[in-house]
Amino acid sequence: MDLALLGSLAALALIDSTSFGTLLIPLWLLLHPGSLRAGRILVFLGTVAAFYYAVGVAVALGADAVLPQLSRVLATPAAMWTQLVAGVALFFWSFRMSPGGGLPRWRDRALADDRGATGLAVLALAAAAAELTTMLPYLAAIGLLTTSGLPTAQVAVVMAGYCVLMIVPALVLLAARLAAGDRVTRLLTRFSDRMAKSNTLAWIVGIVGFLLANDAAARLGLTS
Repeated sequence: MDLALLGSLAALALIDSTSFGTLLIPLWLLLHPGSLRAGRILVFLGTVAAFYYAVGVAVALGADAVLPQLSRVLATPAAMWTQLVAGVALFFWSFRMSPGGGLPRWRDRALADDRGATGLAVLALAAAAAELTTMLPYLAAIGLLTTSGLPTAQVAVVMAGYCVLMIVPALVLLAARLAAGDRVTRLLTRFSDRMAKSNTLAWIVGIVGFLLANDAAARLGLTS
């Protein structure tokens, strides 16, 4: 296997590791004051990696035969109305995530001892899907694999390594948080309070919701 190709893919993966879904949200979860729910964060990171792996392998191995059929399904009225409802729901949910809203409380519930990890898995899928088309390094990596001429098995293995490398920085931060324990609680709490007052996450969710709803409304002929 070409070492130059592996080096290029590794560099692209490390760039992707600084994205919203692979680093910023995990960091925000790590800043939760109190006991660390490492398992929940691993579920989030694992879901993000699995999503990108599935998409990357499907495209790199030639999902051209599937994509036209998927496009036809997404063009049906039922799919467009579903997209419209989801977009509107995300848009209005963003107001509850704003400063003074329910964002800090949502994190507390998601990381509570008596809660499952389903909410974090859904958030991971939403974050990964929302930023998929904007992650140019990831798309470039798929392009490199597509034109590399590697056997199917090697493409699958290389893509798996790429997706794991994407979440390594977040895993390193998680390990550091576990190792440091209560010694950094005060500092993390200070950062946590500062991030809770920020409305960046709410803005992103609101914009994604608006774009989804606007696209569906236009295709349904509800807007001029």
